[in-house]
Amino acid sequence: MIKDNQKYFNRLHVVIDGFVVAFSYWLSWILRFLTPIFGSEEQGALSFVTYMQLLILIVPCYLLLYYGFSLYTPKRVQGRRLEFANIVKANTLGILVIILFLYMIKQSHIARTVLGLFFVINCILETIVRNLIRYILKKMRKLGYNQKHILLVGYSRAAEEYIDRIIANPQWGYTVRGILDDHVEAGITYKGIKVVGRIANLMVILPENKLDEIAITLGLNEYFRLEEIVAMCEKSGVHTKFIPDYHNIIPTKPYTEDLIGLPVINIRYVPLTNTFNAMIKRVMDVVGSILCIILFSPVMLIACIGIKVTSPGPLIYKQTRVGLHNRSFEMFKFRSMEVQPESEEKKAWTVKNDPRVTGIGKFMRKTSIDEFPQLFNVLKGDMSLVGPRPERPFFVEKFREEIPRYMVKHQVRPGMTGWAQVNGYRGDTSIRKRIDYDLYYIENWTLGLDIKILFLTVFRGFVNRNAY
Repeated sequence: MIKDNQKYFNRLHVVIDGFVVAFSYWLSWILRFLTPIFGSEEQGALSFVTYMQLLILIVPCYLLLYYGFSLYTPKRVQGRRLEFANIVKANTLGILVIILFLYMIKQSHIARTVLGLFFVINCILETIVRNLIRYILKKMRKLGYNQKHILLVGYSRAAEEYIDRIIANPQWGYTVRGILDDHVEAGITYKGIKVVGRIANLMVILPENKLDEIAITLGLNEYFRLEEIVAMCEKSGVHTKFIPDYHNIIPTKPYTEDLIGLPVINIRYVPLTNTFNAMIKRVMDVVGSILCIILFSPVMLIACIGIKVTSPGPLIYKQTRVGLHNRSFEMFKFRSMEVQPESEEKKAWTVKNDPRVTGIGKFMRKTSIDEFPQLFNVLKGDMSLVGPRPERPFFVEKFREEIPRYMVKHQVRPGMTGWAQVNGYRGDTSIRKRIDYDLYYIENWTLGLDIKILFLTVFRGFVNRNAY
């Protein structure tokens, strides 16, 4: 059974990790004292044996930390980035524990270079070894080994989509043995997976103990049976998971709350609704906008002169856009078109070779210089440096009816640049794709993601090929 294999694999994994930790520490000592890399070949105040005695603390400590940071969970669907992050976290905490221990025993002769090298080398080697294990397991599973046998309870959209993903990813090592359902005739198949009987057959199948998992994939109209089916599965001791048939309306990482034992699932988790997160982002916006206004003031001055010299009219063009909480605000841009009646300019976006765009306006649009006055919108609080791009009220009303979840973008401040823009969705591009990127940003916001977007904007966001 896969359960026994998993136990054996975890034990082997622990042994491998113990060896990697010890080897990394030993290699760190070698590099520090037996090579000229760090400018000294002297062994230092302590002997090699004294250094190696510290492994009595290091190895078990690190193995416990790896367990605590979920590094021994199955690798079937665990992401590489999450695993790498956990390796770094565990090693960081491990080094802090070692330093604290050395301080407590008043041992000041352990070279800090050795500990620094150990941290770097161990992180690298653990990542390499774990990716090698992942690669070997994927190859084995594709060949039909190390399979996990699953039975689905309920024929629904969730069941079909789960089967689709399993078939598309043989490296996960899942084998679906069949589906139980009370409303679909036995013998009907979906992509080779048969409906093998009714849900009541669980009473016969579960005692045989030939399954590794039960996946409950009931349709929405059968959720009244959920408690009964979970009770049956848990009596058998078989691991049970629930795949909701309403996954299209909740995020893949739902935000849950515990109301004194009552679980509450929020339809959408927006990190920026957290006061601390919102405050940090606002501070970055204020400081960033002031610095950018100072930095780009010569460019803005030249743009002002160019606009005045080439066409009559105001320097700044104001346009009503929809922002945070669906509130309208006046967004500033350098005027890049001939002055026209408001009723005309509201009708549509600019098109290729639009005669209304001035000569200097075309250049400003291509290089995004026309967007620089929005730094003052950021300073005012109408916008953020990073966020979904705001749209005009006319188009908001149009898209809210045509594009599912379009209005979710208004749960955060609109931005001068965003995740969609640095991924190529600017100007005349797919609105649906743009919204998908905006939703990803809204649900996965971090300060690091904002910095990444600003960095990418500098290198690929200023010049806009889709700007007319």
